[in-house]
Amino acid sequence: MSWGSTTRVPTELRGRRVSLRPLAVSDFEAWQEVRRRCRDWLVKWEPKPLPGQPDAAEDRRVFAARCGARDRERQLGSGYGFGIFVDGRFGGEINISGIQRGPFQHAYVGYWIDEAMAGHGYTPESAAVMFRFAFEDLALHRLQVAIIPRNKPSRRVAEKLNLREEGVALRYLEINGTWEDHVRYAITAEEWAERREEFLRGWILGP
Repeated sequence: MSWGSTTRVPTELRGRRVSLRPLAVSDFEAWQEVRRRCRDWLVKWEPKPLPGQPDAAEDRRVFAARCGARDRERQLGSGYGFGIFVDGRFGGEINISGIQRGPFQHAYVGYWIDEAMAGHGYTPESAAVMFRFAFEDLALHRLQVAIIPRNKPSRRVAEKLNLREEGVALRYLEINGTWEDHVRYAITAEEWAERREEFLRGWILGP
């Protein structure tokens, strides 16, 4: 099998309640509103921007460049980013990044959600949709989610999905200016195959 630019990527992925699609420049106003309103909820869990780097939430041109970078990642097969939409309303983002092929066949999953939408199961549903895409369309073997131990909302997502915990990686990523420990969760293609019907019934197709 070949990957990268030859991989056929659906324009939309659907769960039971969520739809996932790549963000476009036309999404800027909705994205900006959520990022501004949820700033304190989100930025404490994110890498600090480089000095002098403009804020995408305040500059449409920077957001457009960000969308273009995501498009190039999809074309190269190195990453796949999607906006999370509920009843047509933008609610957050989820992505597969750092794809490594060869003998590894591994990638990372990251996500964030509008604080007003948190706690309704939209994020684990989106993650289940991404797992299906990663294992069945991209033919990856392993996905990892890394979460700061005190980030209870994100850890709750991993727990709802019953992801396997692999331990704590010390000073794993620099987040908001501090080297933070991260709890690593993972799922492999074998685990997906074993639990596929559970994921489909619970999060994607419904009862």
